[in-house]
Amino acid sequence: MSLKKLHPLLKEAIDNIGIKDSNTLQKKVLPVLKGGADAYVIAPTGSGKTTALIINTIHKLKAEAFEDSPRALIFVETKQKALDLKEQFVTFTKHTNLRAYTVYDAYDIEKQRDEIYVGTDILIATPARLSKLYFKNWVHLGQIKLLAVEDAGYIVRNNIHNIILRLTESVDKCQFIIISDTMNSKMANYQNSFMSNARILKED
Repeated sequence: MSLKKLHPLLKEAIDNIGIKDSNTLQKKVLPVLKGGADAYVIAPTGSGKTTALIINTIHKLKAEAFEDSPRALIFVETKQKALDLKEQFVTFTKHTNLRAYTVYDAYDIEKQRDEIYVGTDILIATPARLSKLYFKNWVHLGQIKLLAVEDAGYIVRNNIHNIILRLTESVDKCQFIIISDTMNSKMANYQNSFMSNARILKED
């Protein structure tokens, strides 16, 4: 997929970052994601899969803010990973008015409720904290167009697999994406539920 076929504001950001073309993995992944398919993206660290997720998310949201409820939800393992991913999104969204916000356990939950209420487009969250916010009715997931699990190896631990599964049951039809270095049994189990028709995209 040519990066020239993206939203003009996203293309401007990519040009300013200095990215000239998509790499081998992204040429395989981006057309599938842009087409709206659910997908597992399985490739080693450094292969560009997170960048592909970011580009697809911004393009899917048409590079512009809309109303108050999040339209993209991305699960990450920790506070630091949430902050790091948000920083990457900011780099790609600086020419847009898209709003990215993080929720994680090491922060006042009522402040998170209030800050989400102001409005966000891309919500980057640790699963346990998002679950608490949702079941307190403090975050609305009815407008979600894309739900992703970034660096998904961590879902094998504790009760994370079930938390994510329960939350997907609360989301209307949207695009589901799982990003990981390797496939594991917990991820594969999602094929029996919300990932039933997902494409499995791996690095050649």
